[in-house]
Amino acid sequence: MDGYPQTPRTTALRMRERMSYDRAAAHAILDEAWHCTLSFVLDGEPRVLPTLHVRVDDTLYLHGSSGGRMGLESRGGLRVAACVTHLDGLVLARSQFHHSANYRSVIAHGTAVPVTDEAERRRVFTALAEKIAPGHAARTRPPSAKELAQTVLLALPLDEVSVRARTGTAGDDDEDLALPHWAGVLPLRVEQGRPEPAPGVTVPVPDYLGLERGPWHEPVVMRGAHVTLEPLDLAHTDDLFAAVGGDEEVWRWLSSRPPRDRAEMAAHIETALEMRHRGERVPWLQRDSATGEVLGTTSYYAIDTRHRQLGIGHTFLARKAWRTGVNTESKLLLLERAFDVLGCERVEWHTDHRNERSQAAIARLGAQREGVHRHHRLRPDGTWRDTVTFSMLAADWPAARTRLRLRTP
Repeated sequence: MDGYPQTPRTTALRMRERMSYDRAAAHAILDEAWHCTLSFVLDGEPRVLPTLHVRVDDTLYLHGSSGGRMGLESRGGLRVAACVTHLDGLVLARSQFHHSANYRSVIAHGTAVPVTDEAERRRVFTALAEKIAPGHAARTRPPSAKELAQTVLLALPLDEVSVRARTGTAGDDDEDLALPHWAGVLPLRVEQGRPEPAPGVTVPVPDYLGLERGPWHEPVVMRGAHVTLEPLDLAHTDDLFAAVGGDEEVWRWLSSRPPRDRAEMAAHIETALEMRHRGERVPWLQRDSATGEVLGTTSYYAIDTRHRQLGIGHTFLARKAWRTGVNTESKLLLLERAFDVLGCERVEWHTDHRNERSQAAIARLGAQREGVHRHHRLRPDGTWRDTVTFSMLAADWPAARTRLRLRTP
């Protein structure tokens, strides 16, 4: 059965072209939504509650508190209307009368009944956790018996359901089309933000909560004999501060001041993660492969997938790892991924024109010095930095790879 039957409560009285009873469309709208509005009458008064929900087959499950004001203690079920709406855009017309919105909504009528079977309740709570992201239920503690007793779970059979939606642009009258006013659609959307760990969390953000941007923006784990690169996370703050915090020599040529305490190191990592969220950077932690000790960070940046190019930089390394195989192997791992996996045409590096040690290290990788950008950016002390640019092309990579592998035992 592909559609829901029409009832007096679900039959449109106007704009019937926007109404449908398609089951698959209703399920898709419900599954995409994160919250639901539940309406009911209690003691002769209308009530509205926002609530979490999850759909399992053709039942909508609604989350509530046993101490709530639904009046369930005196009845076996509750007559409700549940509504979910996605606001997809604001429609601006030449005339104010024709302003509108693009949206998708579902309204379900029926009797919501408390779920009392413990096995069913646990299945639904697992489904609610999995709705956040596949794998989340296994990474969290299930509810205890006491917590289950404090929670009401309502089951609303999806029997009386309607879908209403609007798409398209402004519908101005013909006589208004010549007016010199802008008309069109201002799209709106809900986007996932960057995960923010709660106080005391010491584990990295799970992969399933990350953004899916494709391989160019994915900080995959890369392991070598000397160094392992893993996704940078706020959980690394203490170890990273212990490795390089406050070391003026490590930060001498970088674009930010050395962090003086844990909070400043966390802010430095926050900046890297925010850039990753915007698709501007892919930051890695550098860890000693043998001991597991944190040594520093490095990143892809200036990522241009259309022209198949990126930069390698934002690198700092604890002094104990200088003049070891760590930096060379780290760059080898990053270059192998860039050219052999991502199909890069060009990789570039930028460094302060006064940083002769960095320039020599980049040249040893097989990169070519291209020139100097004068007054390219401000240093932490407010003076202007001239930036030297190096690059390596796909045509340069085979010879460079051979040399780097010989230098990395």
